[in-house]
Amino acid sequence: MLAVVALVDIATGREAGYMSLLALGPAFASLVGTVRRMLLIGSLALLTSLGLAVYNNLLGTRQSLVSLIVIAGVTAGGLVATVARQQRERELADVRSVAEVAQRVLLRPVPRRAGHLRAAVSYTSAAAEARIGGDLYEVVTGPTGVRMIVGDVQGKGLEAVETAALVLGAFREAAHDEPDLAGVSSRLERALNRRLEGEEFVTAVLVESAADGTLTLLNYGHPPPLLVHADGSVAFLEPGEFAPPLGLAELGADRPAGHRVPFGPDDQLLLYTDGVIEARDPAGRFYPLAERAYLLKAHDPETALEALRLDLLAHVATPLHDDVAMLLLRPRRDEGPSAGRQPALSE
Repeated sequence: MLAVVALVDIATGREAGYMSLLALGPAFASLVGTVRRMLLIGSLALLTSLGLAVYNNLLGTRQSLVSLIVIAGVTAGGLVATVARQQRERELADVRSVAEVAQRVLLRPVPRRAGHLRAAVSYTSAAAEARIGGDLYEVVTGPTGVRMIVGDVQGKGLEAVETAALVLGAFREAAHDEPDLAGVSSRLERALNRRLEGEEFVTAVLVESAADGTLTLLNYGHPPPLLVHADGSVAFLEPGEFAPPLGLAELGADRPAGHRVPFGPDDQLLLYTDGVIEARDPAGRFYPLAERAYLLKAHDPETALEALRLDLLAHVATPLHDDVAMLLLRPRRDEGPSAGRQPALSE
């Protein structure tokens, strides 16, 4: 920019008076880079202005002095702006670091093998700003089968994280003690009623997988799970009756009855948050989850889920606007790696 202004000033002669435009250099330099870089650009602009003044025989004239004062003033203002910007960037980096640690502590790894199931989980946080999401998931072996929850807390930030932590803590305790999912959901509702106020709520789907190949689902305003059959056909497990999200018991709605479906030895169940189906491409089209179910064909569930996650990111082609959590479940087979806990795939 400084070179272009200097060339234009030389080409048009002393009467045009383009030297003051050299202040654009330090003005734009304040938007990026360090204080040292800002000082370098400002000094270079001042030297260029002096050189042009000498070349045009304007040294000491009003035009030359005004140019130098403008450049010096813009450089000084740019230094202040650069220091403030770098401070904000450091603060934002600290917030993001704390948010990432908090999210990892909250969403601990799920077991690769839980009872008769194999599990894989993927969590991708929204890239915009430093928001902490309220997406949650957990897998627990209960008294009558393997119990899972995937949910989404209304809102963002630390309050959403607190609510998610409350739900997960209540679920981890209730999933071991309660004889059925209805009891688990009642415990969650009571825990939330002690915490939430106003119109805050949590959408969630609770699933219990019995060893006899039966799934029982309770859906509280959450997107329906996707069942992928062995032959590649898919079905969204819509609840038999709709229920409001957890935390809205004051609406007086009846508790949903358990929705039971068969779960064959080669079937797959995908639980997810609304960040998946509400993700849009640049043309505004929603992510076609059912059409992309074929991506889950990989033998390893972690690999299959990662393929779906990468396809979702490619569909959006821009930073996600909402967190995305996905939990993939398959009937357990004897082959494969030894049991362990799988960290969430994230970015």
